[in-house]
Amino acid sequence: MSFTGQIREVARVDLVVERRAGETFRIVLPFAIVTLIIFSLSLGGDVAVLRTVGPAVFWAISVLFGMQLALRASALDSPTRRDLMLLLDLDPAARFLGRTLASAILVLTFMTVLFATMVVFFDPSLPGGWFWPILAAISLAAIGLAALSTLAGGVAAGTRNRSSLASLIVAPLVIPVVVGGSQVMEAMERNSGILLWILLLITSDLALLVAGIGLSRPLEEASR
Repeated sequence: MSFTGQIREVARVDLVVERRAGETFRIVLPFAIVTLIIFSLSLGGDVAVLRTVGPAVFWAISVLFGMQLALRASALDSPTRRDLMLLLDLDPAARFLGRTLASAILVLTFMTVLFATMVVFFDPSLPGGWFWPILAAISLAAIGLAALSTLAGGVAAGTRNRSSLASLIVAPLVIPVVVGGSQVMEAMERNSGILLWILLLITSDLALLVAGIGLSRPLEEASR
């Protein structure tokens, strides 16, 4: 099987497992939406405040819940499954990219639905022509969060507290992704350029993908 074929197959398997488990759309997404609604109610219904803080609340919830979504594949990984991947002669880089692709699809879908919910309950003042820039920011943020979480899951593989350790790794390193994504809308509201923030997101994504590919084989060998 070709390298791209391995990536597609890993992503397909992860998405099939997620579809059968249904954690994203039956548990995580409803919980995140409820959290978003609680935030709106706790602010007392002040329309001006809701419109101001809506995007910030969206990004905070997206990172917290999106991180758990992206870490789910690594949490389900086991020594038996890793041995099976080794027997199948699966390229570690393809495995990393496949898992990142599957996680990015889930996180992007999650963030898109959450953003629509935020618009309904917070009614932020969206600038003209907001759709494509915001979609680009959310997409790039989803890729970065997926790549970082997949990499963190690989680093924490085989440890006793792998879920907690992976979350601690992701939390500080996701800051450039959050800053880049959140500042796109802020820049549009100020009628200033968004190129700097889009470049920050692209640079962060590329750095995480390169690091994940480069460390995939050493991390796989270390987890045996």
